Amino acid sequence: MNGFFILLTVALYFALLLAVSGLAGKRHADNDAFFRGNRQSPWYIVSFGMIGASLSGVTFVSVPGMVQTIDMTYMQTCMGFFFGYLIIAHILLPLYYRLNLTSIYTYLGKRFGQHSYKTGASFFLLSKTLGAAARLYLVCIILQHFVFDAYHIPFAVTAIGTVVLIWLYTRKSGIRSIVWTDSLQTFCLLLALGLILYQTASFVGSDFKGIWKAIQENSHSRIFVFDDWQSKQNFFKQFFSGIFITIVMTGLDQDMMQKNLSCRNLKEAQKNMYCYGLSFVPVNYLFLCLGILLTLAASHLHIELPAKGDDLLPTFAAGGYLGYTVLVLFTVGIIAAAFSSADSALAALTTSFCIDLLNIEKYPENQAQRIRKGAHLFISTVFILCILAFEAIGSPSVIDTIYILASYTYGPLLGLFCFGLFTKMKPRDTKVPYIAIASPIVCYLTDKIVFQTTGYQFGYEMLMLNGLLTFIGLTVLSMKKFPMPQRK
Repeated sequence: MNGFFILLTVALYFALLLAVSGLAGKRHADNDAFFRGNRQSPWYIVSFGMIGASLSGVTFVSVPGMVQTIDMTYMQTCMGFFFGYLIIAHILLPLYYRLNLTSIYTYLGKRFGQHSYKTGASFFLLSKTLGAAARLYLVCIILQHFVFDAYHIPFAVTAIGTVVLIWLYTRKSGIRSIVWTDSLQTFCLLLALGLILYQTASFVGSDFKGIWKAIQENSHSRIFVFDDWQSKQNFFKQFFSGIFITIVMTGLDQDMMQKNLSCRNLKEAQKNMYCYGLSFVPVNYLFLCLGILLTLAASHLHIELPAKGDDLLPTFAAGGYLGYTVLVLFTVGIIAAAFSSADSALAALTTSFCIDLLNIEKYPENQAQRIRKGAHLFISTVFILCILAFEAIGSPSVIDTIYILASYTYGPLLGLFCFGLFTKMKPRDTKVPYIAIASPIVCYLTDKIVFQTTGYQFGYEMLMLNGLLTFIGLTVLSMKKFPMPQRK
């Protein structure tokens, strides 16, 4: 019965997405609509929709489960996020609008040369493909475990079906449709979160004051860690990592910036960033509160907590402990979050692949549209293969995996953009790819050696080290060669 409700919910929700996508993309199917939304997107719609795109199904599932292992210390990272958004609004967005960019990595070509340009775009393609596939993998795993296993449907079929659904409503108008479908999906996600919180709270207390007191007095309500420098949850590690994670995963990410660049002008794009940044902190706090309420509800209902944090909310929702209403809300919430994140990632990857690697702008419009449609299908296929690879490897916490991957793959991008923005030097362009590849390798080896010798374990701050090493490497490449002294 649970499987039937979930399937019915997915079918109805997808039909609604197709309807909204069709209306938003009506009479606009050219490449400019797909890549930049014809620069006609209202900033408040973009801002609201970006909440869902950033949270994704991973946040909906992983963040509540975090309280089991690291309490509410994730809020330290979220606080850093906000300051990262301010930096994006006042440093990166003015640059992108001044250069009238479609792909933000075009800047690297203008600043350094073609090798740097292709290197930056390639690292984005690698980073975003892995990150988006990891987010979709989590949703596929949940659907497989709670629905399709009962019908003996293979996981590969679940993965293919999920990606095909996203491909269907993004293939025509791309970002123009996604701006509106993301807003719908954010609304569904936040509505689901609020109603699940309300339903779960009914097992804990009778009024708001009692519920708030129960959360504050819970042993998992700890937010700040100042006294343990070796801990990954140390405040300064988390806070500054949050700033740099935001800069690279939003400001240097074609996916998130593509929505901003679809706004009418720079001021509207900046307003979008302020509102979006402000809303991100309280929304994540509510997810963590939900995690505490679920642990309290487990003791009331005499339910054994799952070993994996990612299984906490799915266990309650799909297990029927909170009723069919929560099951439907959970399904809507996770599908909305997952689709909102994956659809924009698919459009951004298609954009970067077409513009940065295939140079699609040099072709006539009809031929360029055919190339774009083929690239869109190709990226969708790569998504499926990556999801299957994640399923084979497995991971205890998907959100942690995504941030660790970002530390290695976005680090060179951070170094490249910082070097371009804050120096006037120009490195030898042909050598830049070697620096970008060497930096993550050195970071990985450094992490292993430092841990074995001192016990210190790098967390998300690895991103900053990675960017710094890239910056140093580019500085060395910029130094002029001096002639060797001649022997007498």
